[in-house]
Amino acid sequence: MNRTYHKWHSSALGRDMELLEFGHAGQPVVVFPTSMGRFYDYEERGMAGALASGIDSGSLRLICVDSVDAESWYNKAVHPAARAARHVQYDQYVATEVVPFARQLSGAARIGVTGCSFGGYHTVNFALRYPWLVSSAVSMGGAFDIHQFIGGHYDDNCFYHCPPDYLPGLQDNKYLNEYRYNVRLVLATGETDICLGETGAWAGILSAKGIPHWLDVWGDGTGHDWPWWREMARKFFL
Repeated sequence: MNRTYHKWHSSALGRDMELLEFGHAGQPVVVFPTSMGRFYDYEERGMAGALASGIDSGSLRLICVDSVDAESWYNKAVHPAARAARHVQYDQYVATEVVPFARQLSGAARIGVTGCSFGGYHTVNFALRYPWLVSSAVSMGGAFDIHQFIGGHYDDNCFYHCPPDYLPGLQDNKYLNEYRYNVRLVLATGETDICLGETGAWAGILSAKGIPHWLDVWGDGTGHDWPWWREMARKFFL
C-alpha cells in the first residue's frame, strides 16, 4: 500500500499541519479523525487496512488529516467565542489547503469526506458548507450539534457551524440543489450507538428539507467503536 507523509505550514491555522496519504490513484477521500484525534489514528485503528483492496487497486485514495479539536471546541481554557473562531480557521485550512492538495494529486473535481464519531460532525458540516467540493459524505457514529461545547454562548461562527441550527432555515437553492442532486450523504450508526438518537434526529431534518440521504442503522448490537466502523467503511467504500 502506498503511504506518504506530508507536512506544511498552514496559513489558515498559523502552524504546521500533518497528514497521511494512502493510495496512488482513485477517488480522494478526506478522513477526519475522532474527537481530538490525530492524522495517524485511521491507520493505527485498522481503518486504512480495512480498505486496503480499494487503495491497492487504485479506486480509492485516503487523505487523513489532523484535528485541532483540542484548540477549538474542546478547549475549555478559552472563551467559547475563541473556540468557535479556531474551528473556523480549521474549516478554512481544509477548504483552501487540503482540498486543493487532494484535487491536485488526483485530478478529481470533487472529493469524498468521511469520519467517525466527532469526525462525523466534521464530515457533515464540511459537506454542507462546501457541497460544490464534495461528491460524498459518509458519517459513522456521528453527532452534529455543537451546543455542548459553547456553554450558552452563541455567535455567527457557532450558528454557521452547527448543522441542526442552520439547515432548517436554509432557502438558498445554490446549496439545496447541490445537496439534493450532487452529494451522496450517508449516516451510519448502530442500534446501541450513543449517537443513535442524534443521528436519527439529523436524518429527520434532512428529510424535512427534501435532501436525499441514507440512514443506515446496524443491528446485532452494533455500537460506537472501531470494530464496527471498520465494517461500515468496507460497506461504503469498497
